[in-house]
Amino acid sequence: MGLNMKEKKAIYRETAKRYQKARKKEKQKILDEFVILVSLRRNYAATLLRSHGKKLSIRDNLILQGDITKKVAKRGRKKKYDSKVLEVLIKIWKIMDFICGKRLKASLSEVMKNLKEHGHINIDSEIELKLHQISASTIDRILRHERKKLEIRGISGTKPGTILKSQISIRTWSEWDENKPGYFEIDLVGHEGGNSQGDFAQSLDMVDVYSGWTETIALKNKASLWVRTGLDKVRTRLPFPLLGIDSDNGSEFINHHMVKYCEDKQITFTRGRSTRSNDNCYVEQKNYSIVRRAVGYNRYDTEDEVDTLNQLYDNLRLYTNHFQPVMKMKEKIRNGSKVKKRYFPPVVPYDAIMDCSSISHENKEKLKTIHDSLDLYDLKKQITKCQNRLAFLARKKRESIGYKL
Repeated sequence: MGLNMKEKKAIYRETAKRYQKARKKEKQKILDEFVILVSLRRNYAATLLRSHGKKLSIRDNLILQGDITKKVAKRGRKKKYDSKVLEVLIKIWKIMDFICGKRLKASLSEVMKNLKEHGHINIDSEIELKLHQISASTIDRILRHERKKLEIRGISGTKPGTILKSQISIRTWSEWDENKPGYFEIDLVGHEGGNSQGDFAQSLDMVDVYSGWTETIALKNKASLWVRTGLDKVRTRLPFPLLGIDSDNGSEFINHHMVKYCEDKQITFTRGRSTRSNDNCYVEQKNYSIVRRAVGYNRYDTEDEVDTLNQLYDNLRLYTNHFQPVMKMKEKIRNGSKVKKRYFPPVVPYDAIMDCSSISHENKEKLKTIHDSLDLYDLKKQITKCQNRLAFLARKKRESIGYKL
């Protein structure tokens, strides 16, 4: 059993007294015993024993005396980002869905402006200035302990469509070179909850390759009819025309109806290679960061659950596209077994659209009107409300069949 602090201090004092009075050979033995007892380095332990009780006159009225039982005060400059700054930063970080420092830094000024305008935060000028000056690496460092407090994968339901493959062009991730928005990668995310039997809800996930603009629609099932209905809904609310879609090889996409739909709407239709999910890397990443993080892995198969999913997505699309910065890879350099990735600076999809010269002035004005009317805090509140509703419906359904996690 280890010694308590009171016992250790008594040992320190008595050993120091013996050490200072002892002869040279005796000092060696005392020091050996002390080092073993207190687990200190020998040189440091000897310095402590020699210094205990020694007095040093600084000036007439100031005398310093060494005390082996006292802790040495930590040296260093005063913290710039104190508890008040951390408190505000944590609140903003939670509203922004716990994103990384680089993405949070890119949107911090706009987020603070929105929250202040709607009366959700009240911070003095000093704290606001510090938050404007804070770096991405410092954000990650001071939030490290909060992130640790936060510390199932779904089943792929994609069945290959064997017909029409020869009529639909193959396109890989490296061939995306559009310099304007409108070309989307699309995919379905199944909400089977570990049981793939019967019909269950699907989320149609779409991401614009140029800007990162993301649209998500909940469908009753993966029938091609509902996919086309979802595409129609997305087309009516996009701030730019839908010019092209790129899908995987699932039968819900690779079919005659989808080909005719794209021909009628003058939409370019391409597909990725079989078994190469990286050909659709943009949307595959959003399947987790947007869909799975928002709705989890429960089974959703009722009309009420699909309606709640769509209510959530109606708020989520505004939250992510207007306030959440997107990081896009610039290049990937392989050096032997090591891979180094470089990224463009994080950009909010809304800002990317507003800076794009190919978008009409009229569409930009409409989009800006929507953006200026948004309340970030309220959007997050509505998203959380829908998430709680989904959790309640899933729990109620499990209890009705006598199943508990």
